[in-house]
Order: sequence, then C-alpha cells, then structure tokens
Amino acid sequence: NGIGFDAASRVPDPERLLQAYHQSTASLNLLRAFAQGGFADLHQVHKWNLEFIENSALGEKYNQLADRIDETLMFMRACGMDSAAQVRETSFFTAHEALLLNYEQAFVRRDSLTGGDYACSAHMLWIGDRTRQLDGAHVEFLRGVGNPIGVKVGPSMNSEELIRLIDILNPDNDPGRLNLIVRMGADKVEAGLPRLIQTVQREGRQVLWSSDPMHGNTIKASSGYKTRDFAQILAEVKQFFAVHQAEGSYAGGIHIEMTGQNVTECIGGARPITEDGLSDRYHTHCDPRMNADQSLELAFLIAETLKQVRR
Repeated sequence: NGIGFDAASRVPDPERLLQAYHQSTASLNLLRAFAQGGFADLHQVHKWNLEFIENSALGEKYNQLADRIDETLMFMRACGMDSAAQVRETSFFTAHEALLLNYEQAFVRRDSLTGGDYACSAHMLWIGDRTRQLDGAHVEFLRGVGNPIGVKVGPSMNSEELIRLIDILNPDNDPGRLNLIVRMGADKVEAGLPRLIQTVQREGRQVLWSSDPMHGNTIKASSGYKTRDFAQILAEVKQFFAVHQAEGSYAGGIHIEMTGQNVTECIGGARPITEDGLSDRYHTHCDPRMNADQSLELAFLIAETLKQVRR
C-alpha cells in the first residue's frame, strides 16, 4: 500500500504516490517476466504447489488435478499440439479502484488512432460502493474514458439507481464495457441481488456480473484485528452463483483479495485460523487477505460449482 497522507489536509503525499507508482512498475515487470518466461508453463504445474500445503487434504486434491493436466498434455504432445503459446505463457491484466482522481487524471492519454481517451494506470478501473454517487466526481471521471470499468454494487443499491448508473457509464450499451461487482455480504445476497438482476434483464442492459465476497464480509475480531470469516466468503460465492442460475443470468467473474504468503488474516478455512491466531502472521497494511491454502479451497469450490451449473 505505502501511500502516505498529509495529516492536516488528508491529501496523498506526492512523493509517496511516486514511490507507489515505481513499486507498481517494478512489480508489473516481474509479473510480466513470470507470465512470459516459462513460469506459467502448464508443464510446470506440479512445481506451482506451495510447501506448506503439500501435506494437507487440499494439497492432495491439487496434485490429483495436476496429474490430470499432465495426462492431457501428454495426449496433446502425442498429437503435436503442446507447443502452443497458450500452454506455455499466460496474459495478465491489471485493475484497481480509481479512488485518487488527481493520480488517475495524470495517466489519461488520447489514442491517436481513435481519438478516444484512456486511463493508462490500469486496464480496468472501478468505482467503489462509497463513491458511486450519480452526480459524483468518480462517476463523471470514469464515464469519460474508454477503458472497461467496474462499479461496486453494495446492499444499499436500488434498482432505479442502478439503471441510471448503467446509462451514465455505458450509454451505448456496449457489451464488455461495464462490470457490476456485487459486494453485499453473505446475509444480504439472496434478498438484494435477484431484484437487481431482474431489472437489468427487463431493461435490456448489457453488463458483466461478478462477485466480490470479501468487502461485504469484513468484521472486527474480539482481539481488535480487522478480519474476514472464510465461511462467510464461501457462503456469498455460493449464493452469487445460485441466484444467477435461478434468474437465468450468468455469473461472470470473481474479485478476491489473496496472497501466496502463509498469512493469518482471515479466520477459518481447511486448516482453520482462529481469532486468537490472527496476530501470528498478520502482515497486511490495509484489508485482510486469504492465504494460499484458503485461496485454493475457494478455487476448488468455484470449479465444483461451475461443473454443477453446466450439467
């Protein structure tokens, strides 16, 4: 995170913003090297597993999946099809919340071929649930750029407001332009999401629906740590898929906060972290993240859910 604020004005310190920019650039260069330099090669799938889950039930499930991928690659090799770039490399795209508009504005560039304006700080930018006012500066800024954009949809969103927001941000009803990122909380999805989907379908608006099961399930532990209950995260994901299936809509994506480090920031999981254990490896400076074990568990859940949806 590392963005500092002036204590008096609450304005981000420009030097810290520059530092964050250079750190982000270095991180992207490293990720690009991994993505295109062989690390993402499916032939290396057994080497992706992390040491601290190798002896867990999830580690065994992961290895079974890796074995199936190996068998598929062997068949493709026999057919002369395993040298494709899609097997050995991967593409990645960046996204973040467009919160600091002075920072974002500095990255806007005009495409010399199309004449369109694009925010070059990320491929996709989104508006948070607290800054999505119809007459607000964040909506006004993002409606003017050609990037794919997202909007966080919280439990206070009503159907009329959502349609007005969609029409401001995507007046041409362009498929792929607008991503509605649902972040209601596990106890509010079944009550709040169906009416929004029904309204969008009835009005013929083209949107992508995705789930953010993290932000609506943030709690304060008895120990004082900001955390998230993994069971609630799983519950919101399951409900999100179930509601879309019931409404004949499509669950198009998921937005999670995770790390490959063995942190103790979210309680629960296959090898449960307790509230008392949060202090063991609580490293985040902002929001609590799932560790690799919890992330794999969620990935397997989504895979099983998609299988059931397709049947």
